[in-house]
Amino acid sequence: MSMEDGLFGIHGKALALRSQRLSLLASNIANASTPGYKARDIDFDAALKEATSQGGVQKAVDDAMGYRVPLQPSLDGNTVELSTEQTLFAENAVKYRTTLSFLEGRLNTITRALKGE
Repeated sequence: MSMEDGLFGIHGKALALRSQRLSLLASNIANASTPGYKARDIDFDAALKEATSQGGVQKAVDDAMGYRVPLQPSLDGNTVELSTEQTLFAENAVKYRTTLSFLEGRLNTITRALKGE
């Protein structure tokens, strides 16, 4: 267990995974009209479980990544459904911000303790 794991617990890894997921979802949105583009996402729960048990966030992301199956496939082979991606992006962004706020509060508490406040 690293010092970071002791200070932040699961939340540090959760933040890193949420950040990676935001990037993936943003890439899906950016490629909504690219012929043949396949929308990708990660199974966040599976990735978090692996990251906390195995330690590596990037490996957890790679192992939990998959392709999204569209509800209505497009003729050009693109599997991005913009409304789905935008909803998932917004939901993940809120969860990212919540995790970040928790970590900021934790850091403020540690800082005050170190200052003897």
